[in-house]
Amino acid sequence: MGKMGEEKKSGGCMGWFIVLIVVGEIALALALGFTLRNKFHHDDDGDSPVPRPPGPVAQKYGDALKIALQFFDIQKSGKLVNNEISWRGDSGIDDGKEANLDLSKGMYDAGDHMKFGFPMAYTATVLSWAILEYGDQMNKANQLDSAKDSLKWITDYLINAHPEPNVLYIQVGDPDIDHSCWNRPESMTEKRPLIQINASTPGTEVAAETAAAMASASLVFKSSDSTYSNSLLKHAKELFTFADKHRGSYSENIPQVQKYYNSTGYGDELLWAASWLYHATKDQTYLDYVVGSNGETYANWGSPTWFSWDDKRPGTQVLLSRVSFFDSKAATDASLKKYRKTAEAVMCGLLPKSPTATSSRTRSGLIWISDWNALQHPVASAFLAVVYSDYMLTSRTQKIQCDSASFSAKDLRKFALSQANYVLGDNPMKMSYLVGYGDKYSQFVHHRGASIPADATTGCKGWQWLESDQPNPNVAMGALVGGPFLNESFVDDRNNSMQTEPSTYNSAAIVGLLSGLVTTSSVATSFT
Repeated sequence: MGKMGEEKKSGGCMGWFIVLIVVGEIALALALGFTLRNKFHHDDDGDSPVPRPPGPVAQKYGDALKIALQFFDIQKSGKLVNNEISWRGDSGIDDGKEANLDLSKGMYDAGDHMKFGFPMAYTATVLSWAILEYGDQMNKANQLDSAKDSLKWITDYLINAHPEPNVLYIQVGDPDIDHSCWNRPESMTEKRPLIQINASTPGTEVAAETAAAMASASLVFKSSDSTYSNSLLKHAKELFTFADKHRGSYSENIPQVQKYYNSTGYGDELLWAASWLYHATKDQTYLDYVVGSNGETYANWGSPTWFSWDDKRPGTQVLLSRVSFFDSKAATDASLKKYRKTAEAVMCGLLPKSPTATSSRTRSGLIWISDWNALQHPVASAFLAVVYSDYMLTSRTQKIQCDSASFSAKDLRKFALSQANYVLGDNPMKMSYLVGYGDKYSQFVHHRGASIPADATTGCKGWQWLESDQPNPNVAMGALVGGPFLNESFVDDRNNSMQTEPSTYNSAAIVGLLSGLVTTSSVATSFT
């Protein structure tokens, strides 16, 4: 499947009834921060949308969504507000002080205490996207406020990390120092140095990803907090200009990041950021950017890849597909058609019965690309599939063509369900890879705070808690662990970080996927 195998998204009384429905729709739309849109409920055949508000909540996915969102609370740095995690407290309060900045917020990356700006910004972008597509469905499951709160905790940090147009702080903490300790974030005493990019030391990938995060989040908060939304959009525009004008790979300019989040190129982030800025502003120059020479250079049309923190091309292809699905004027653009055609190729590769189906999957049907953090690809791919299926339903697009075979929105949703169900326990291990969901899940999550009792005094060297053969004293609710090996085995060992370590960017993708499955409705034909 091309490069997807490599690692690199009426009248009388009835009239009054209709009026009441419309008024209710307007109230709901305003409450969610979206413009009024047509609602569609999926018919049983999955192919014909019927105007209707979101359907009933599927308890399985509603429960899982609530649990998944809790991991963001576990990962919060700073002075915690309305903290409901009994074993978490304030931490990282002095982060940023050496630069006279407040970088206390944000979220710890994984099981450690690092704040890596590149994956954190990607986390915010994907979470924003999930809210924009499925905020009404999150609301139906009473989880919208939680999602928006988690998003704002990250964007508050990102705003503070961008004190000047051409300066962005992209890392808090030294990973070598950080990883030489095993302690709770509340008891950190080690140094927390800062890394920045600027005009002389550019980092296009992280500047552009942060611009995408700010632009997408500006849409989320547009009606509920216009001042905050405008601030986010201002930062997004400045960061995109910085990223585009001062081009350079952050991995090349700051070699120490290569060991943890090495980038394979910045072209995808430039297209991703411009796509989000187009949705946030409707400024034609951003659309021109992605369909012009930059698209020719970086889009890699016709060659599907895997959506991840490092490769935004599949996400961009799906996001720009919504333009050709819902904007009749833009739909005729030849380059936009190429984005949509490549998005379809991504979808065709995911569908197990497609002639172009990827062989990169387990015997039980889980997309599987990498030993390390195996679940990031199937979950991110399934999120893109459910979004694309809803674009098809809302636009009444009956089929996509995969060589000699055609497939419906229902087929894409079925694939997305299969990946979600695998994560939640429908797998050979008969365990949930979402901690806290179901009866059987990882007891030895590779996570410092979860592994150490809240009243323990460890200093930096609490290694006995890493090596302990006892289950974690604290449950990392909502953590999506790394996942199974290709043979579908899973070794629940705290030292087995490739399988038992969670990450915030995986959480954003599983939240997006579950939000798309928790009930059914149409998607917004426009975010603005």
